[in-house]
Amino acid sequence: MPTPTGGGTKADPWTLTTPSGGSEYTVYRDEAADPPALVCQVGKTELRYALRCIEDLQTMLRAHGAWMPLGSADEQKPAAAGTVEAWGRSESNPVGGWYGLRKGYRGRFGMYVPPVLEALGLAEVEHQPRNNRMRAI
Repeated sequence: MPTPTGGGTKADPWTLTTPSGGSEYTVYRDEAADPPALVCQVGKTELRYALRCIEDLQTMLRAHGAWMPLGSADEQKPAAAGTVEAWGRSESNPVGGWYGLRKGYRGRFGMYVPPVLEALGLAEVEHQPRNNRMRAI
């Protein structure tokens, strides 16, 4: 995986690619938002996730202790059990439900958040055409 460009701010967002390498997107931390957000710009679509998802996901992956499938899915589709996507929606996660903040665009957690952890050196992400997994470092 190439090193991401940018500083992770609105003025200088990170440029990342999806785990499969098929799409490029930008992401930055918006700590002034209420609640603080991780903002992903995918083409003309803006997705927002609770900023705490970075630390919470790494903590969960460390406790899991093994590779975990990403399982990305749109908000309107169910997430496969045992995946990062399912955890990002689960009532048993630290926020008690969706990390996605923008109604209608709360899904795809397993697509856009794992590369952020990888860019920060917090996780390892596979980069196959399909069925990628991640684990904490």
